Amino acid sequence: MVYTEDNNTATGFMISDQKDWQSFKKQDFKLKPFEDRDIDIAIECCGVCGSDVHTISGGWGEAPMPICVGHEVIGKAVRVGKDVKTVKVGDRVGVGAQIQADLTCNNCKADQENYCPNSVDTYGAPYADGTIAQGGYASHIRAHEYFTFKIPDNIDSTIAAPMMCAGLTVYSPLIRLGAGPGKKVAIVGLGGLGHFAVMFAKALGAEVYVLSHSANKKEDALKMGADEFILTTEKDWFKPYAFQFDFILNAADATHKFNLKDYFSTIKVMGRFHNVGLGDQPLPQLMAQDFAPNGCYIGASHIGNRPEMLSMLELASKNNIKTWVEKVPISEEGCKKAVSGVYNNDVRYRYVLTDFDAAFGKRD
Repeated sequence: MVYTEDNNTATGFMISDQKDWQSFKKQDFKLKPFEDRDIDIAIECCGVCGSDVHTISGGWGEAPMPICVGHEVIGKAVRVGKDVKTVKVGDRVGVGAQIQADLTCNNCKADQENYCPNSVDTYGAPYADGTIAQGGYASHIRAHEYFTFKIPDNIDSTIAAPMMCAGLTVYSPLIRLGAGPGKKVAIVGLGGLGHFAVMFAKALGAEVYVLSHSANKKEDALKMGADEFILTTEKDWFKPYAFQFDFILNAADATHKFNLKDYFSTIKVMGRFHNVGLGDQPLPQLMAQDFAPNGCYIGASHIGNRPEMLSMLELASKNNIKTWVEKVPISEEGCKKAVSGVYNNDVRYRYVLTDFDAAFGKRD
């Protein structure tokens, strides 16, 4: 069924069974009822996030089926509600991993809407009326104005798409933890998240170190702006860096394989080991005394807020920061290729699904 303003229907590439998570089928789904601050977006491209794979494969548990994933969405606003102030029809806009919040609770009032207890994720989450939110491997998406962002003219859509989730997910803790001149920041894992962390930390003025088990990523890390590349498969790799880093941003999702005490030893007194890579497995077992040698902390965060998204896009525009992308035309086979590549860690460093007009027709 072709989307119209009246039929509340979009079309997407969906999976119906987590046991068969690479089998996408094109089918229609219902959009939530249109409200006064909603925006309908005809999607141009969509980044492929690790969250998509964790969700459809069951790594993060059960998900409502069928599901259309994708929360790194760029497209054109084709309908705006009567109370929308920041977007007009025809604007190029983006949507990330959150699509709604109550905007009235104490967290929302404090610009912490990404921690709203009534938050709605961009896909797989229920709206108040029971409609399940569906994501960006689709013809259209319906988003609340507060979670819809105009894209700077000098950032190409395929470059902007992965910033909507991966970019914001690392930018927010970099800002909140104080990345900037005079700070030494270590990034663990040079993947979709990690490559943004390197580029953003460098643009913010920090001294940037990449900690990786993949020797073949050294050249890429240095091109992205890293000051030093540290290979963590080498014996006693951590000893020369004792008490060096103001904080570590862990963008890897295989933390269950780490000897965390080695990583902790490189952090300054009262520093942090902060996780943005959220894997399928529990963290390694730790003793309280493992944190005692430098009084360090361990924590995590969830995406970021609207002011951080806007400032991230401004930084990327001003500093000409470019996502490292591999483009894949959207189709049943294209979606399979992309999610399989993410699962197997074969991408450098973000897949972006493209050619939506070919799959869904011209949409105005």
